Amino acid sequence: MEITWYGSACVRMRGKEGTVVADAYPSVVGPTGRGLTADIVTYSHPDPNPPAAGRSNGRRPSGDESVPTSLQPAFRLAGPGEYEVHDVLVTGIRTARDEAKGTERGLNTAFVVQLDGLHVIHLGDIGHLLTEEQLKEIGTVDVACVPIGGHLSASKAAEVVAQLEVNLVVPLLVSENEADAQSALAKFLHEMGVKDLAPQQKLTVTISSVPEETTIALLESRAKV
Repeated sequence: MEITWYGSACVRMRGKEGTVVADAYPSVVGPTGRGLTADIVTYSHPDPNPPAAGRSNGRRPSGDESVPTSLQPAFRLAGPGEYEVHDVLVTGIRTARDEAKGTERGLNTAFVVQLDGLHVIHLGDIGHLLTEEQLKEIGTVDVACVPIGGHLSASKAAEVVAQLEVNLVVPLLVSENEADAQSALAKFLHEMGVKDLAPQQKLTVTISSVPEETTIALLESRAKV
């Protein structure tokens, strides 16, 4: 599987069985999607910065998500449940964007994608530690895409990683302010006991290459390439 980061919480997971793109909001990838394509597109929460009415080419099929035009053919998932699309298994787990069960910032859906034998969780804009029930729904995961610089503090992001018992972690810098994003990343890496980590353009991982110990894979944003 190949994992590529497109900025904020937008991630593409491409494998032999299909391609899944998470949180491809027009505010992140633009109304056209810049040619970003997928078989499945997932949205963890409504776009916090939706394009102004009449100024987006993105399709708005339902709810608050506007889909970039290049992703319109993809099967869209935006809520909890178990799905099988194009031989790819996806499970949506209801979470929240705050510690008050969503009453302050709204609800969130974390998605577990089973692709090429790997289980990858994309946490979206989660704002709290996971409950025992949520952990049971999630099950065992190999890779976790974790938001950094959002409502979840660096220390709690590290706690979530420990809760998941996951060995490969991809930090997603979700803060719109570059300085704040880098500061949050530095704090998270400190919490994880990691120093001098060089970013890479993309991550290629297989079942046999998943590290035995917790490892951070820092990616370069395609938005800046």
